[in-house]
Amino acid sequence: MKKNPVKAALRAGKPQVGTWLSFGSVFAARVMARVGFPWLTIDMEHSPIDWNEASLLFGCIADAGGVPLCRVPKGSHDLIKRALDAGAYGIVVPMVNTVEEAKIAIAACKYPPQGNRSVGGGLHSFNFDATPGDYYKNANDEILVVLQTESPEGVDNAEAIYSLPGVDAIFIGPADLQAQMRGPDGKDPSVEEHEAMMQRVLTIGKKVGTPVGLHVQSVEDVKKRIEQGWQFLAIGSEMRFMTAEAQRVVSALNLKQAADLARY
Repeated sequence: MKKNPVKAALRAGKPQVGTWLSFGSVFAARVMARVGFPWLTIDMEHSPIDWNEASLLFGCIADAGGVPLCRVPKGSHDLIKRALDAGAYGIVVPMVNTVEEAKIAIAACKYPPQGNRSVGGGLHSFNFDATPGDYYKNANDEILVVLQTESPEGVDNAEAIYSLPGVDAIFIGPADLQAQMRGPDGKDPSVEEHEAMMQRVLTIGKKVGTPVGLHVQSVEDVKKRIEQGWQFLAIGSEMRFMTAEAQRVVSALNLKQAADLARY
């Protein structure tokens, strides 16, 4: 059975940089799987990707030698089970605010006796080049469990959550954390307040020995965060890469200005 190199690298203290996929396109996923990112996360929380599409994306990433992860819409047993049975190598669980929510998500990722994941499916073993029997014996050791901290409540409960057996990494969604930090008047936290909250997560992760990461948008930010000790980092998405390059070309050629003038 194939190993999960991203999980092994994180355990060894090595940073792992991947990106998000939101198109649901097999063509785009096959291209991205061959670019060189060690892991790619299929975003089923904020993208209109269905289960059949997700299974195809997991398969083409695994066949290319990459690690397919899935951000599920929420940390429920049924959604996590479907993603793993469809062939994901790991789960990213959004909005984990309490120890109980974390325990539910972790248990759903693990076969008994460590958890309560039910036995079934076939695509999971295909993606690991394993027989179903070998998969059932080894999946608990290879599935990557990533929990997201995205609220002040989650930060307050961070040490207890990050200390739970079975948590492989923590991931911050900076935009959601910022939104959850808004005051009663709807005012966003300052840049300094937002950064201080994220640094609390990093400090707690280092204290308990759980790798932490976050979503960033530039190579410079990746390098800076790695120097600070962040390990599980996502840069942009395939949609952002496409949009940013298209906008650069349009700007360089003054095409938007030309298009605006053509209206008159």
